[in-house]
Amino acid sequence: MTRYVALGSSMAAGPGLLPRAPGSPAAAMRSTRNYPSLLAADLGHDLVDVSYSGATTAHVLHTRQNSSAPQVDALDGTETLVTITIGGNDIAYVPGMYVATLPRLTRALPLVGPRLRDALDPHARELALARLAPAMRAVGRAVRERAPRARVVFIDYLTLLPPAGERSFPLRRPHADLARHLAGGLEEITAEAAEATGCELVSVAAASRDHHAWSADPWTVGLTLPTRGTPLAYHPNASGMRAVADLVAEHL
Repeated sequence: MTRYVALGSSMAAGPGLLPRAPGSPAAAMRSTRNYPSLLAADLGHDLVDVSYSGATTAHVLHTRQNSSAPQVDALDGTETLVTITIGGNDIAYVPGMYVATLPRLTRALPLVGPRLRDALDPHARELALARLAPAMRAVGRAVRERAPRARVVFIDYLTLLPPAGERSFPLRRPHADLARHLAGGLEEITAEAAEATGCELVSVAAASRDHHAWSADPWTVGLTLPTRGTPLAYHPNASGMRAVADLVAEHL
């Protein structure tokens, strides 16, 4: 079979979508219904899925995540396809939306308060975007080097929020606007990294503009209760994962 390695964060892992991938770390929240699993089944590829919820570019490149090795260690040079969905946690994109829905008093708590405030600080987020650009290029270069025979495809994040001016309860307008800015920056940086490193790009962000979490046909969810079988808040639902797999298959 053809070897396919999937790298990425929760936007690839599919937290909350049951069942969990057999043998995967519980903290990874990796689903058998995520887009890598669906894509591998569609293409008849042998999947090695190391996507992990909460992963940053550092976790892809060189840093262990809990007990799991850096994700690029899964590459052995025999793969013919690698997909990459990463970057949002580097800039606190989705984490910032979580923070924005917490009671304001939590931002005054000792120890965690400064981190929570930082996630909603526009200046700090702008600096994070600036740091993300070279990190994403480093990911592309590392994967190209380790998987020279593979088609390497960056896949950006599904659109979560409606256009500016539309209601996105419970997010207040300043927080929603900041999240939109981060989403736009992540989309641009992902495209630039793909081009700069000779990788391919599937922009599911663009394809899902009309399928945001507040739309009539959503591919993602807004704020949800953490109940069994429910997608994690501000993450893809089953329709979104199916759509991503279809978009990537069409591209390939």
